Amino acid sequence: QVQLVESGGGSVQAGGSLRLSCAASLYPYNTYCMAWFRQGLLNEREGVAAISPSGSATYYADSVKGRFNISRDNAKGTLYLQMNSLKPDDTAMYYCASRVGPCGGLVAPNAMNRWGNGTMVIISS
Repeated sequence: QVQLVESGGGSVQAGGSLRLSCAASLYPYNTYCMAWFRQGLLNEREGVAAISPSGSATYYADSVKGRFNISRDNAKGTLYLQMNSLKPDDTAMYYCASRVGPCGGLVAPNAMNRWGNGTMVIISS
């Protein structure tokens, strides 16, 4: 069963914006910590942002703080990542992931239980 499906990736010039979405078939959705990860040329999966089950707390990697915004719509079971002022270093495959319970901060990839298949983001100079 497919539980997480990302969309919204694409190619954009540096300085531009992009919004990623993740449709989550998780119930009850408001009990899940949700997060975005990315995997770039270094082939290391790193945490980008995370959001608490209620949406009251958010966490960001230093590299994206002030540029990216994570949000969720618990009524729709959807996760979002608004990406602004994009840089070439943001080029990566982006994944959404989940685990039951609080986030408590950026969560390590191996602590997440479910993953989408990813959506590609390419930022040109």
